[in-house]
This record gives sequence, structure tokens and C-alpha cells, in this order.
Amino acid sequence: MYPIGHPLWKLAARCGITIRIPVNVERDTQAQVYIATSPKLPGLVVEASSLDELRAEVIDVASMLISEQVHSQRTSTNPEFKFSEQAMAGS
Repeated sequence: MYPIGHPLWKLAARCGITIRIPVNVERDTQAQVYIATSPKLPGLVVEASSLDELRAEVIDVASMLISEQVHSQRTSTNPEFKFSEQAMAGS
């Protein structure tokens, strides 16, 4: 997997190489929602009431943001997503 933001990541994505996007998930206990953001994909800010809903929303928004940055209007390929859940230190 090639990390988003590294040199030539857009070319790698165009070639079909899997791109790794770090996503931070937090729970807002007062609002009772999960919030997802990504330090490497500006504009990725999503909230949902369940983790399943959050995952679906992250896929939709990330797909749109990556398509805007990577693919030209002539390209009709859609990014494929795989999730790898890793706990952060101190979690």
C-alpha cells in the first residue's frame, strides 16, 4: 500500500495501486456520534451515529475527494477501499 501524500501518490492511485489513508476516529459522547478525520486527506470530516454508518460515509467522502484530486473527467474508475483498524498508542 502506498501512503497518500507521499511523492507520486496520485500516479500510484491512477495505476491502481492501493493507497493508504490514515483516518482518525473519535467518539463525541455528548453528541453521541463518531467523528472521522484524516490529516492526509483535507476535507475528510465525517460524523455518524454508528461505526458502520461512519465507515460508509468515510468511503463516500474519501472516494469523492480522491477522485477530484487524482482522476481526470475522462477516467471512470472508482477507488476500492480496504479497512485496517489499528489502535493508536495511548488508546
